[in-house]
Amino acid sequence: MDEALLRTLIPGVTGALVRRGADFAAAEDAVQEALAEAVRVWPADPPRDPKGWLLTVAWRRFLDAARADSARRRREDRVGSEPPPGPATAVDDTLRLYFLCAHPRLSPASAVALTLRAVGGLTTRQIADAYLVPEATMAQRISRAKRTVSGVRWDRPGDVATVLRVLYLVFNEGYGGDVDLAAEAVRLTRRLAAAVDHPEVAGLLALMLLHHARRAARTASDGSLVPLAEQDRGRWDTRAIAEGVTILQTALARDRLGEFQAQAAIAALHADAPSAQETDWVQIVEWYDELVRLTGSPVVRLNRAVAVGEADGPRAGLAELDALDSALPRHTAAAAYLHERAGDPSTAARLYSEAAHKAGSLAERDHLMRRAARLNARRRP
Repeated sequence: MDEALLRTLIPGVTGALVRRGADFAAAEDAVQEALAEAVRVWPADPPRDPKGWLLTVAWRRFLDAARADSARRRREDRVGSEPPPGPATAVDDTLRLYFLCAHPRLSPASAVALTLRAVGGLTTRQIADAYLVPEATMAQRISRAKRTVSGVRWDRPGDVATVLRVLYLVFNEGYGGDVDLAAEAVRLTRRLAAAVDHPEVAGLLALMLLHHARRAARTASDGSLVPLAEQDRGRWDTRAIAEGVTILQTALARDRLGEFQAQAAIAALHADAPSAQETDWVQIVEWYDELVRLTGSPVVRLNRAVAVGEADGPRAGLAELDALDSALPRHTAAAAYLHERAGDPSTAARLYSEAAHKAGSLAERDHLMRRAARLNARRRP
């Protein structure tokens, strides 16, 4: 059973049903039922035209549901009789589905879940496992999201920036359950890049590839986090790095700089350095200056302060950090790191301990506690 093939066919089948008159929620439900039937039937009797088979079965499921629901009788009359089976059209509705799932009326969490379901082809159980929530909870979230967008016109203009935000959220979720969300985000972004010619889409794909290339080196055998400077660069995926750099260079050559391209440029400079000591921090600071100009983000300013600490010395970085809101996420951890670099282990240990209590994940908390314990152990006689 080729699950990868099934998942690539889902947007086209869903889009075809919507064009024939089904609202998005009903179309998506019918496609899911057709997928379940495919899993049952295809291993013993694979179709010659997989998309056409799915479209025929999904359309029948939609009509069955419409006939069973008296509230849908008018729509049944409108959509007319079932079209004869045959080869499916080659229309690609992936891009429209991206825009629909990233509708501004949806919360980020709902947009991500709906994208994974309608575009990614994941089951509700897989999405729930990835987010470590009960399947019933995720089913309710997806149902509410579908109801929200069911009345949206299929031909409405879409906002690429919103779609990119949703994909970036998927990527940053990383891994949970039996679905690798980071890899899934890369796959979906590749599909978007094939559907739309936009330098920021290319920038996001490059950024994902460059970050994902370091995945194997990010954790030790005991599951603990390994900081970038301490990672074994021999474990980085050089093929993914080369692809990411090539995609980025092509995007930058179009001279339409956006924040994902700038972030990818920073990631590329890290990937290009043979060692942490040889990192071009001066150029990284320059790219952070571009990011600040593009976004004005306080988090970007915090990251820039750390980069300044690497380029011009930790005291310069601390001076930049002092000008920022201390309530920013990871502000305390950044201050701890710069104080450690400045030769002040006592302050650094105290700040690492404070940062550990504010950490957003167990792995990050344990990492910060180990840094504090290591510095405290060095100070003992």
